[in-house]
Amino acid sequence: MKTVNKNSNWLPELLDSFLFENKLDAFNHNYETFSIPTVNIIENLPNFVVELAAPGLQKEDFTIEVEEDTLKISSKKVEEKTEKTNDSSFIRREFNYKSFERSFKLPENIKVEDIQASYENGVLRVTIPKMEEKKALKKMVEIS
Repeated sequence: MKTVNKNSNWLPELLDSFLFENKLDAFNHNYETFSIPTVNIIENLPNFVVELAAPGLQKEDFTIEVEEDTLKISSKKVEEKTEKTNDSSFIRREFNYKSFERSFKLPENIKVEDIQASYENGVLRVTIPKMEEKKALKKMVEIS
């Protein structure tokens, strides 16, 4: 089995196929040590939305905190020991979010007390509402 290479440069791929029998084990990296969930940040008129991709977790595994001007999303999941039912093992494991922490600096114009979160289909969605801007009042003052 080979990794799909999106590179259009054929020479390195050709050399790798001659030099390494199994490209998945070629460099023997420990991918579990730097697996951090990816994030989308969306801004629209009423709020900001942070979408964090973390498949395999439950909503109870997340901790969301706001301290001063920082939003912190973390997970500290204790992995349960499971018995092996077959003789398979990971060759490469890139999404393994047992423990992580992501922090985001918040702007001044947010309503901290109205932050909401939901977790569905492996995506944690944190909605951060903005404060309504005070509309400038225009008043005509009569001179007496």
